[in-house]
Amino acid sequence: MRRPIIAGNWKLNKTPSETVALVEEIKPLVKDARAEVVVCPTSACLFAAKMALDGSDIALGAQNVYFEDAGAFTGEVSVDTLIELGVRYVIIGHSERREYFAETDETVNKKVLKCLEKRLRPIICVGERLYERELNITDETVRRQVKLALTGLSAQDMDEIVIAYEPVWAIGTGKTATSEQANETIRAIRTVVNELMGDASNRLRIQYGGSMNADNAAQLMAMSDIDGGLIGGASLKADAFSKIVNY
Repeated sequence: MRRPIIAGNWKLNKTPSETVALVEEIKPLVKDARAEVVVCPTSACLFAAKMALDGSDIALGAQNVYFEDAGAFTGEVSVDTLIELGVRYVIIGHSERREYFAETDETVNKKVLKCLEKRLRPIICVGERLYERELNITDETVRRQVKLALTGLSAQDMDEIVIAYEPVWAIGTGKTATSEQANETIRAIRTVVNELMGDASNRLRIQYGGSMNADNAAQLMAMSDIDGGLIGGASLKADAFSKIVNY
């Protein structure tokens, strides 16, 4: 059985003091959750979050990482730095990183490989744009992204990664794929992983990441291939996030 994983992507929100306050609100609301819970604040707030999370079962995640250990890469953060800060997961290839910061399938793969080298768990984001869905090439789009992201990985690595399917047209828009649409695409992702990695695909956890909220979480999570959620705006409110976690 795959344990569900619910991760909150806080994006560019919350100061260090606000991060501590939100973590303290969330902790008692999710302490008995059957799902694994992850919160991903900004890099500047990771230390504050680490201190606030101490003693809880909530894992700390980051929103980005670089694929080099050190060097003249102004503004980037290394895997070693994240690990020393207590980070266990890192989001890689989010559509906003791809759109605004020139993230590519190649850099996604480099980051994934670096994370696995150092035993940091990547949450790999894939998903189609609206025009790609309208052209009926959703499966082709996500298959390509998955194949490129997993280049150089082994079947054993599937236990250490998470894939988040996030239809770009549903992120932050309030729109969401139907449960059936989301499950169908996630099944296509699992199928291509099976082609690459064999039965390890059955152990791989795949999240849905397109405007999952307290109202639709239970329905989405009831689908056969959906193993969790990568939550945006709803993760910034303790009550809403806890309702998703405790679907």
